[in-house]
Amino acid sequence: MWLLTLTGFAEKLLYAFSLKLTPVWKILIHLYSSFGTLLWSTGGKRSSQPREKREGKREETAGVEDASGVSVNPVSVNYHFTRQCNYKCGFCFHTAKTSFVLPLEEAKRGLRMLKEAGMEKINFSGGEPFLHDRGEFLGKLVKFCKKELKLPSVSIVSNGSLIREKWFKDYGEYLDILAISCDSFDEQINALIGRGQGKKNHVENLWKLRRWCADYRVAFKINSVINRFNMEEDMNEQIQSLNPVRWKVFQCLIIEGENAGEDALREAERFVVSDEDFEKFLDRHKAVSCLVPESNNKMKDSYLILDEYMRFLDCTRGRKDPSKSILDVGVEEAIKFSGFDEKMFLKRGGKYVWSKADLKLDW
Repeated sequence: MWLLTLTGFAEKLLYAFSLKLTPVWKILIHLYSSFGTLLWSTGGKRSSQPREKREGKREETAGVEDASGVSVNPVSVNYHFTRQCNYKCGFCFHTAKTSFVLPLEEAKRGLRMLKEAGMEKINFSGGEPFLHDRGEFLGKLVKFCKKELKLPSVSIVSNGSLIREKWFKDYGEYLDILAISCDSFDEQINALIGRGQGKKNHVENLWKLRRWCADYRVAFKINSVINRFNMEEDMNEQIQSLNPVRWKVFQCLIIEGENAGEDALREAERFVVSDEDFEKFLDRHKAVSCLVPESNNKMKDSYLILDEYMRFLDCTRGRKDPSKSILDVGVEEAIKFSGFDEKMFLKRGGKYVWSKADLKLDW
C-alpha cells in the first residue's frame, strides 16, 4: 500500500512541474509513472481486470472439482430431462421450476456426445420421466441409447404411477434397470410424504411393476428416501419379498433453491432426519443383502447430474449451480463445473454390475 501512495504522490508532483518543462522531461515522467504501475501489479499481485469481471471469474471457476487439470470421465450420468411431476413429494430436490424439455434430436445429440466422452451408463430421471409425451419420448431415448449408442446400461428412476404394460412391450428389451421410488409400505405415510395420486395405491402398483419387470426381463430396483415420517418403519419383509437387485436407501437431503430457501418449491426441513436416526434405520435392515445406503455425505457430490438443458449441476455448495450446456461447449468443458467427486462415486459403489446381460437374473 505504501508503494502505491508514494508512487501516486510522486506522479502528481512531477506532473505539476512538468507543465513548464521540456518534452524530454515529460517523457521521463511518463516512464516513471509506467514503472510505478508495473511495480504495483507485479509486487502486489493486483489484477488489472475490472472488479465485476474478476468476481465473475471466481464465480465461474468455483464449481471446478479438480484444479490440477485431471479430467473427469462421465462413466455414469443422470439425465433429468424434465422437471415436471404428477406427485408432490415434500422433500423433492429436483422440482418443477421449468417445463422445458429438449427436442428429441437435440437430446440424442447430447447423449451421443456423452457416449463419445466415455459414458457407459445413462439414468433417465425427472421430475417424472413417464409424464412427458406419455412415456414415448423416454422410450425413444432408451431405445436410442441401447440400440444405436450400444451403452452397457440404460436405467430409469420413476414413481411408477404412469407406466403401462404397453411401454414394456415396446421398449422393455432396451432397458436394463427400472428403479421405482417407494418410501413406505403404509399408504397413509405415502400420503403424508406426498407420494400419491388420488385413490391409486402406490404399494399395489409397485407389485404390479415388479411382475412386469420379470415378464419383460428388466432388472427391478427400489429407491427409498428416509425421512421423519418413515424412519421408524420396518420394511424387511416387503423388501425381501419384492427381491430387487438393489435397494437404494437415501438420507433426506436439503438443496437450497429446490427444497429449502425463499425460491424453493418444497420445504424439506420438516422431513430431515439426523445421521443417528438414519443409521438406526440402516441397522434395522442390515439383513437385507441388496441394501445400498447413501448418507448426505455420500450422495451430495457423487452424482453427475444433467438438467433439462443438458447442463451439469454442481451441488458442492448446497445448491445446484449449472455449468454451460454440453450442447454449447462440449462435455469436456462443461464437466469441469460439475463439482463431481469421482472418489466418492467409487467409494459409495457407484460402479457395479449394471447391465442386465451380466446380472444373470432368474427371470
